[in-house]
Amino acid sequence: MSNAAAPAAHRVFDAINTGELSCLPECVTTDFVDHGSPFPLEPGPAGYAQILGFVHDGLQIRYRLEDFIETPDRIVIRATASGVGLAEFHGPAAAGKPYEMTTVHIYRTEGDRLAEHWGVRDELGAMVRMGVVPAPSPL
Repeated sequence: MSNAAAPAAHRVFDAINTGELSCLPECVTTDFVDHGSPFPLEPGPAGYAQILGFVHDGLQIRYRLEDFIETPDRIVIRATASGVGLAEFHGPAAAGKPYEMTTVHIYRTEGDRLAEHWGVRDELGAMVRMGVVPAPSPL
């Protein structure tokens, strides 16, 4: 099964990894909504560029795609994010510390573009790996 927006999803992850976000108007709809952003965004490519710029520049996240699943109107991506702790986001104890984090990205698609995004991130695991919070003990 193929989804016409699969190339757009791949381009978005390439854009995050390189920081070259100029492709976003070709990849997302004009009313695109990112439901996973930690701060409010305007709809569309400009809003998505704002959060992806923060992900690339601030958090220094680079993604390695692990799984890519397509249905007629959804794309689901499991990816490993490698980043660097940011004091303003993760707390002062995390500043500059590298981490990896499992992520899942769900996109609703319209034609050959992405229309909505939901993200699930293992932020607790990342905080444990950075030594900011203790690992939970087994019961």
